[in-house]
Formats: sequence, structure tokens, C-alpha cells
Amino acid sequence: MPEEQKQELKYFVRIANTDLDGNKLLHNALTKIKGISFMFSNAICNVAKIQKAKKTGYLTEEEAAKIDDIIKEPAKFGIPSWFFNRKKDPEDGADKHLIGSALTFTQDNDIKMMKKIKSYKGVRHSLGLPVRGQRTRSNFRKNKGKVLGVKRKEGTRAGRV
Repeated sequence: MPEEQKQELKYFVRIANTDLDGNKLLHNALTKIKGISFMFSNAICNVAKIQKAKKTGYLTEEEAAKIDDIIKEPAKFGIPSWFFNRKKDPEDGADKHLIGSALTFTQDNDIKMMKKIKSYKGVRHSLGLPVRGQRTRSNFRKNKGKVLGVKRKEGTRAGRV
């Protein structure tokens, strides 16, 4: 009998201030942490030398602590900087990988800065319009929760052209 079967399954494993499902495979469970994609999860498993197909509930305390350390400082463990989600941070110029509430906070601050300097993207954010160049003729017709129909010219009715 393999040693992981002897160990009792933990239904919740706490990594990076997030409760992960112990029944899921490790590389799938790590993606539930905000800021960790499946590729970054794969890199974490490879660096930690833990099987990706291992159930999260069978992780030892040492393995969970090692994964936590890798998530906090990925550059220290040899993960390349092109994996990170914040390259050349405007404040300090460093390459970082943000997770959880730090990622949300930074994104909100970036949007506020764009609005403050009135960049094109900032203006689109403040007007509630699409930011990345999507068409607006047929989509994005909601006005703060209310669905708008097609506005007709005055003098025309349904059925008449």
C-alpha cells in the first residue's frame, strides 16, 4: 500500500490564505487561488518536485509550506519572470507575482490611476464602456442594470418602415 494511502485525507488544505479542496488534484486545486493560472500551477509543482496528479489532501505539512514559499517568492526558486502577472511595476520597477487580495487591490489602484490621468482606458472605465476595443453597436447595451432596446427614429412605428 503506498504511503499516501496510509496518510489520512484532509478535506481542506490552507495554502496562500486560501482553503483548497483536498479531493482535487494538486495542479487543479492551486488554480483556485486568485492569481495562479494552470501554467503557474504547473511550474510550482515542477519546482517543488511534487506530483501534479497527487491529491491535495495528501500533502504533508512540509510540502504545503514549500508550495506557500514558492508562491510568495517565485523568482527565488527559479521561476522565470515572464510567468509573473506584474512585470516592471510602475512604483518600484520590479517583477512581481501578485495573488489574492493584493492582486485585486493593485488592479483597482491601476484603474483609479487611469481614471485620474484621464487616459483613454480610464475614460472608458469611468463611462462603463468596453475598454479593449470591442464593438458597441450590438453589445454592451445595458445601462446600469436596465436592458436597452434599439432606439427608433421618431415618426416610425413597429410594422411601418
